[in-house]
Amino acid sequence: MTQIKSVAIVGGTHGNEFSGIYLLKKWQQHPEKIARESLSISTLLANPKAFEATKRYLDADLNRQFRTDLLTDPTLGNYEQSRAKAISLYLGHKETPNFDFVLDLHNTTSNMGPCLLLVQQHPMYNLMAGYVKLKMPEVNISRDEDHKSRDEHHLLATMGKFGVIVEVGPQPQGCLRHDILEWMETLTGHILDFLELYNHDQLPQLPESVEAYRFLSEVSVPLDEHGERAAMVHKDLEDNDFKPLKKGDPMYITFDDEVILYQGEQTVYPNFINEAAYYDKNLAMSLSEKVTIDVYSQS
Repeated sequence: MTQIKSVAIVGGTHGNEFSGIYLLKKWQQHPEKIARESLSISTLLANPKAFEATKRYLDADLNRQFRTDLLTDPTLGNYEQSRAKAISLYLGHKETPNFDFVLDLHNTTSNMGPCLLLVQQHPMYNLMAGYVKLKMPEVNISRDEDHKSRDEHHLLATMGKFGVIVEVGPQPQGCLRHDILEWMETLTGHILDFLELYNHDQLPQLPESVEAYRFLSEVSVPLDEHGERAAMVHKDLEDNDFKPLKKGDPMYITFDDEVILYQGEQTVYPNFINEAAYYDKNLAMSLSEKVTIDVYSQS
């Protein structure tokens, strides 16, 4: 069984997502709150300049810079690209990571509640999903492009031998909410507890399977002939992350009050609905399918 010895907890990959940043400050003052006997735990503020500016990023999204080809491209040198290279020196090369586990903390403006994003595949993640759902049933588990190899994945969480993202919302950019920060702290604690129990082969009996959501695609807001937004997310869909969207359900409404219905044959489960950070790309939401994780599966 793989042992997890070193853990990096990262906050502030996006500088205006405050829960992880302020939890790092708390844990740096009170390291006993995240201490676990078998784990060596470090913390990292990923994008300090963006935090100082209360911006998601200064030049480019830091959480899109960690593909191996990007990290090794000397021509990429804006602030976040350079910062990614510096972080990769600290966390280690993807082939030879310095940390066994990277836990990256994020906020979303969408109503996703506490969410665990699995960005790789391994039997340990199946067990983690079962443990987290046992301890915190309200958690949504998302398999976010976990078919990709670590080399081609651009997320910071893939810089460890293992890694996950904690995504919690709704929280406005550049703000703090007690309930959201509390969710993040609780979920982080369960993940660390899992790693501790996993190391000692002392996991409790877990459910045989848990529901999860696998990423399918991103969808854009309808645009007019000038490339400007012609519609917005319909109120019946707003705030209904991880709820089923069926053919014929309202999806958008135009500024002329025309309702645009979802036309897909497959029932999907939207998330990141109306995420403020994606407005610059005219993205309305991500679509996922519901899947089952076999907790004790070896694949």
